[in-house]
Formats: sequence, C-alpha cells, structure tokens
Amino acid sequence: MTTTLSSSIIPAVNNMFSTLDHLLVKAAERCEATKVEEGVYLNWRVTPDMFPLATQFRFATEIPARGLSRIAGAEIPSFPDDEASFEELRARIKKAGDIIAKLDASALDANPDADITVPMGPERKVTLPRGAFAHQWIMPNLYFHVTTAYLILRELGIDIGKKDYLAGLARYIS
Repeated sequence: MTTTLSSSIIPAVNNMFSTLDHLLVKAAERCEATKVEEGVYLNWRVTPDMFPLATQFRFATEIPARGLSRIAGAEIPSFPDDEASFEELRARIKKAGDIIAKLDASALDANPDADITVPMGPERKVTLPRGAFAHQWIMPNLYFHVTTAYLILRELGIDIGKKDYLAGLARYIS
C-alpha cells in the first residue's frame, strides 16, 4: 500500500477531532456537575502568556482545515473565532471536519515534493515542500493544541486520561 498525504493525514486529523469533541463533552459534564460557568473553563490558561482553552480548540481545528485546503488548492476556509460555549466549539470541530472531508484526495496527494508558499503571520511567507508542510507544520500544530487543551482540562480537575486523549481510536478497540 502506498502512503499518501490524504491516507496519512486525514485519519490522524479525524482522530484528533474526535478527541477534541470528547474532551468538550467531558468538560460540559464537569461544568454541569460543579455548577461552574463554561466561560471560566474556556478562558483558562496554563500560564498567563499562553492562549486560553477556547483558542487551543480554535487553532486545533483551523490549522488543519486551512492548511489542507491550501495543499489541495481549495478555497481557504474562514472561521469566526468567536465561540463562547462548548456547543459552539463542537460545531466548529464539525465544520472543520466537513471542510476536510470535502477536499479532493487526488489534489491533496499530487506532488508532495512540490513547493508551497504559505503565510506565517502578517508579513512573512515560508516556502517548503507540500508533504513537509503537512507533516512538519500542520500535524505538530494539531497535536500541540490538542495536548494543550487536554492539559488545561486536566488542570481544571476533569477526570481524563490517555484513553480520553486517544478517544478517536475507540472504534478500533474492542
């Protein structure tokens, strides 16, 4: 079997999106049980100079959806970045997943060694091979932001562990 960008990246992204959704369900249950407003959790940070929980979810969904759309030559999706509840973040996860599901696999897989130029901030652009952009930019960023969201929720006392982080693999475990 030949490994392609679509066959290696999309299942991993889908797994992490399942994890994000699962973490939001657990967070909602905890808020309800403890009578804490969701906004307290959504604005929580690991340290003062890091982004809050809601932003971790935003980056974890936006980077794969926008990055893979860029590789596929599709329209770059826009996200409002104004979610104020767990349900709104869950809808964002679904939106990002739907965007990725609609991408043309053959367009994603074409020329993984061809260069792609991507913006990195308002004034900088980086040129790198399409495969490197997927494996060395999109995926590490996805895992970083999912892990950071997980750690924030752990710090808030939510009873989650490794099985919750790997929730996207549940369909494979009997």
